[in-house]
Amino acid sequence: MGVLTAAYSTAIIVSPRILAKPCKLTRADGGVSPEVATVIRAVGVRDAASGLLLALAPSGAALRGAVLVRVASDLGDAAVFGIALPDPATKAKVAGFALAWGTLCAYSGRHRR
Repeated sequence: MGVLTAAYSTAIIVSPRILAKPCKLTRADGGVSPEVATVIRAVGVRDAASGLLLALAPSGAALRGAVLVRVASDLGDAAVFGIALPDPATKAKVAGFALAWGTLCAYSGRHRR
């Protein structure tokens, strides 16, 4: 899960539209404003770092800490997107995805050897 998180996060750093489009944060022309792109890239950097930490942490306390950071980030994303996105369906979809990803990361951390 850490490697997948880091890969997706790198993709949104390179192309913020990957996240902006399902969040309905694109302009009418389908582009992404510089302000939205900046915030998405910041989230991408945070998530790439936590994904790499999750992937590389040794078992034990380091892995538990990495899992907690990753899950806390996803819970925070779910809360923010669940409140701030433009319509109820988008809020539910994006917040649900963040919750599901956090759950998978938590599960993978518990079962990694």
